[in-house]
Amino acid sequence: MQMNTKTHYSLLHLIVLILVRAGQVLSNNTDDDFLNCLILNSDNATSISKVIYSPNNSSYTSVLQFSINNLRFISPSTPKPRYIVTPTDESQIPTLVSCSKKYDLEIRTRSGGHDFEGLSYVSQVPFVILDLRNLKSVTVEVETATAWVQAGATLGELYYNIAQKSRNLGFPGGICYQLGLGGHISGGGYGALLRKYGLAADNVVDARFINVHGKILDRKSMGEDLFWAIRGGGGSSFGIILSWKIKLVPVPELVTKFSIDRTQEQNLTEIIYKWQFVAPKIDKDLDIRILMFSVVNPSTGNRTIRATFDTVFLGGTDRLLQLMRDEFPELGLTREDCTEMSWVESVKIGAGFVNGEPLEVLLNRTAQPKNSVKVKSDFATSPISKDGFEGIWKFYNDKIEAFMGLLVLTPYGGRMDEISESAIPFPHRVGTLYMIEYVVAWDGNETSPHISWIRSLYNYMTSYVSNSPREAYLNYDDLDLGVGRTYEEANRTWGPNYFKNNFDRLVKVKTMVDPDNFFKHEQSIPTRS
Repeated sequence: MQMNTKTHYSLLHLIVLILVRAGQVLSNNTDDDFLNCLILNSDNATSISKVIYSPNNSSYTSVLQFSINNLRFISPSTPKPRYIVTPTDESQIPTLVSCSKKYDLEIRTRSGGHDFEGLSYVSQVPFVILDLRNLKSVTVEVETATAWVQAGATLGELYYNIAQKSRNLGFPGGICYQLGLGGHISGGGYGALLRKYGLAADNVVDARFINVHGKILDRKSMGEDLFWAIRGGGGSSFGIILSWKIKLVPVPELVTKFSIDRTQEQNLTEIIYKWQFVAPKIDKDLDIRILMFSVVNPSTGNRTIRATFDTVFLGGTDRLLQLMRDEFPELGLTREDCTEMSWVESVKIGAGFVNGEPLEVLLNRTAQPKNSVKVKSDFATSPISKDGFEGIWKFYNDKIEAFMGLLVLTPYGGRMDEISESAIPFPHRVGTLYMIEYVVAWDGNETSPHISWIRSLYNYMTSYVSNSPREAYLNYDDLDLGVGRTYEEANRTWGPNYFKNNFDRLVKVKTMVDPDNFFKHEQSIPTRS
């Protein structure tokens, strides 16, 4: 018997309702309509229904909290999404875009990672989360030294897959192995290969992207303006990153790694003062970053500053020792401090794992401890005085007790001095000595005095860092810089901090590709009428 159109639609609607009621209890008619829109407009209603979670679904909370590492955003008062969608195929996403537009729901897209202000999973207006965790394929092509990586793949999964194919290829991404590649690359992305090869975003050669009309585009079809914008300008301002084609970079069979601790009692101020003149200028094969904590000196019982000089060198121990003797003897590096290993092993150890653990630990998405975190950033364009560092020590020794404060200094120079600040939206290039990351972490989700402490330290640093604008790193999103949805608001607050002179070009691209500003959050690129 052949069904007419009306009978076919009624039967399909009944199937939809059965699927809906089986897994979810609808809260209101808007939610009912939105969910029906998703299912009725999907090629496979059964398939899409399996990746939609409402607050009444038994898995909703675990799915929501799976990649929330910042406990500031799991309190009962934190706004929650109407739905979470975890597609298993990119073809399921265009329908989400069209239905969200139709029913006036914001989309917050997350690929997984720290997201220090929760912008990928918190909104003050009705919203849905597009969680890309299941889109995680990695395809490495050794012959062309390239790889296609989906946005939900983590850095650890990328590094692991590269290592399975070659010991002589790497990628200049971060050491936080659980970061999703969608957001990491679209904000810039950096790691121990920064001075040799630039940012992760500097090494992207193509992308797959869904625009506001639900169309899937590649570099050719999206055009060079949009391709420029999503590499360092924050992809979530313009649409949805599906995958990146990245350029892999050559690394030697063996690299050399060392981590040396020095304290105030070991002439730390003099050593760090000299480091500022050495680390950005030394051979670009060498990356010497510094991590600083407040610790108790077991000999005196008093607090002191401990700095870890954490280093990866793209070469052997002999050449490294000669470089350090010539350029940075103050650190006192010895052969016993150095260990030669593969590049991927250096990444694994840099992520906090012990030498000898299997590479498979890089595939673990749930090993990272979770606590409350607030982060801020700066860029030093001239050396900080010794008195300036002594002032920093006071913040750590006098005011930090029941929470952890961390200061990370990442040297620039090398390849970063060779790339124009307008090559991609990330502008912090020539003239930058190093980036400063301020971190405070604590147990629980209360905010005081932890956030007050980091804001005070940040205020103290004002005269020692870049100005007009005071630069900041997009991937260390910081709502203290301001919240602006209009061009005028953003231009006088956070826009120039993150992007300097690239901000207006980003606004122009945004206005062209998303004129109604559908893809937005508290610090997304605005349109300009």
